[in-house]
Amino acid sequence: MKRVIALTGLACAIGLANMGVQAADYVAGKDYRVLDNPEKISGDSIIVRDFFWYGCPHCYALHPHMDKWSKTKDKDVAFFKTPAALNPVWEASARGFYAAQLLGFEDKTHDALFDAVQKDGKKLFDQKSLANWYGSKGVDQKKFNSLYNSFAVGTKIGRSQAGAKRYQLTGVPAVVVHGKYVVTGDPANVPKVVDYLVDKVRAEKK
Repeated sequence: MKRVIALTGLACAIGLANMGVQAADYVAGKDYRVLDNPEKISGDSIIVRDFFWYGCPHCYALHPHMDKWSKTKDKDVAFFKTPAALNPVWEASARGFYAAQLLGFEDKTHDALFDAVQKDGKKLFDQKSLANWYGSKGVDQKKFNSLYNSFAVGTKIGRSQAGAKRYQLTGVPAVVVHGKYVVTGDPANVPKVVDYLVDKVRAEKK
């Protein structure tokens, strides 16, 4: 009887091990896309960028998963929220994000703005409505409006647009791992694929 139990336990262990292998066996072209012309990134950090737009329900679905992932990521991974600016409406949201970021309000307003747009149905897609909304969260509207069209914010917008072009992004959400791999798909699965690719980048760096 003990032998049967032992064998059963061993079979379960083998089955679980196989499940783990299968779960980590992500495939290029299916679970992620490999860029034809990857970005050359120097330094020791592995860069992960999450491209989003506040008006995108799929970005909203992915957000809590990436937020949770960002709090447990390895120390050698640098994570950047990157508002996409692929058109004028998206650019307005991106400018608002960067203005709030420069004023030190990103942590207070990022989740709240997602909720305001996606849960409350607020149309916050232009400078005036964004200034009023951020103002309701304690942001100085005069400083916000000054930064909204500033050189500093314009530079960040340019980098976001250049990145989206380099990474061949046509929509969001899209998570880019070290300028080489692009992950989309099931929100719950994206962080797992990102971890897999982070490990892959580490191996490539050796």
